[in-house]
Amino acid sequence: MIASDGEGPHRQTQVDPLAGRRTPHDPPCDVYLTGTVFLDIVFTGLDSAPVRGTESWARGMGSSPGGVANMATALARLGLRTSLAAAFGDDHYGEYCWDALEQGEGIDLGPSRTVPGWHSPVTVSMAYEGERTMVSHGHEPPPEEPAPDHAPRARAAVASLVPGTGAPWIAEAARAGTHIFADVGWDDTGRWDLAGLADLRHCEAFLPNAEEAMRYTGADCPRAAAHALTEHVPLAVVTLGAEGAYAVDGRTGESAVVPAIAVEALDPTGAGDVFVAGFVTGTLAGWPLADRLAFAGLTAALSVQEFGGSLSAPGWSEIAAWWRRVQSVDDQAPAALTRYAFLEDLIPEVSRPWPLRRAVPTIGFRGSA
Repeated sequence: MIASDGEGPHRQTQVDPLAGRRTPHDPPCDVYLTGTVFLDIVFTGLDSAPVRGTESWARGMGSSPGGVANMATALARLGLRTSLAAAFGDDHYGEYCWDALEQGEGIDLGPSRTVPGWHSPVTVSMAYEGERTMVSHGHEPPPEEPAPDHAPRARAAVASLVPGTGAPWIAEAARAGTHIFADVGWDDTGRWDLAGLADLRHCEAFLPNAEEAMRYTGADCPRAAAHALTEHVPLAVVTLGAEGAYAVDGRTGESAVVPAIAVEALDPTGAGDVFVAGFVTGTLAGWPLADRLAFAGLTAALSVQEFGGSLSAPGWSEIAAWWRRVQSVDDQAPAALTRYAFLEDLIPEVSRPWPLRRAVPTIGFRGSA
């Protein structure tokens, strides 16, 4: 399960969860995704929410690529060969995000492009009391931003469905054999009409949260909503927040529920993206449904214990450290040891700092990252 690509000083030995399933005829990438990359600036260490008319000083700050980069980074750190199509501004922010993703995380940016004269979108996030406040700024996106006409061959793709809008690349990729995993945002139209999610019929799995699932199906509980969704998509996964997640495979009738791991949440930014990345990883690796849910929940739980979006996405080193800690705690519930026992054959033998270069607090430092 341990592989080394030997390319550059930062992409060192890591876990390849698909090592046992790879063949010479595989697509060039495991997961393809497209969307908008933001520069995220995260202020941490605030004792309370900023007060109007006053100045607040944060004890910590981090900078990293955000937006769709949260998902791309989470996938790459779990060992999947990830390809991203996005537009990047030709300003310093765009250069920084490109370098952090390509050189720091090993993400394939072949389908991406730099747009002359376009300013990179920026989000400033302030984390305090386990919550966050965000302010974003961006210019009109460039024409045809960000998806190219044709997606590259891939085992899977992650798509964010937009009510009333279809993306031609999704149908094309599905016809080529790519498994589409989809999430969805809040329906600002208020219609909550599944028929408006035109590309759902091309998807392998749909992963809404409980509120979204119930509104789209009219069900009075998340589990009923998940079952209702399997009339439209083969696999429905409904996230339940602090209660974990519930999934139903409409083809086999199998269902699974996994409770959330109790952690002290510092910042929920990107947790949903990390959950999807964990579930995609387990699915491509061929794990049982319950193991996929458990792994997705674990990666999300690890991410909320750190600040930032892509900054907090865990790699196998963090997963290994959590597993060794669980094993060492005398009063740890036996159920947890049983539920996550499948990790034993996956994680590195020795836990050590994750080898990939993470984003740095201040844009502009070079050579010391």
